Amino acid sequence: MKKLLSFLVASICLMAMTGCGISSQMTINENQNQTQVVLSQNNYEVIGSVSASQSASYVLGIGGLSKKALESNAMAEMYENAHLTGSQAIVNPSVSTSVEEYLVFTRVTVFARGTIVEFK
Repeated sequence: MKKLLSFLVASICLMAMTGCGISSQMTINENQNQTQVVLSQNNYEVIGSVSASQSASYVLGIGGLSKKALESNAMAEMYENAHLTGSQAIVNPSVSTSVEEYLVFTRVTVFARGTIVEFK
């Protein structure tokens, strides 16, 4: 009986210390501009890349922001970090989500990434 109780306690402790992780990526167009850009010619130069992230924590599913709010905040932060000037733009924006789940705790992190180009 003592061995069974020890085994159960050890099993519960191990289960409490393990976690699950989920990741997904989705390309979205958060640009609301009605501009038509032709990238088939050599009329642009790649300046670099820009990224941002937002996180939220939940205990028993309570707390933090919604996934949509996290995505919007990450995209807004990415545009702020880009410091766009003149004829620069962010192309190919993408959003990826990472979810870390533990017994009663969940952490959701949203990453926004894009490429900065400058038109000549």
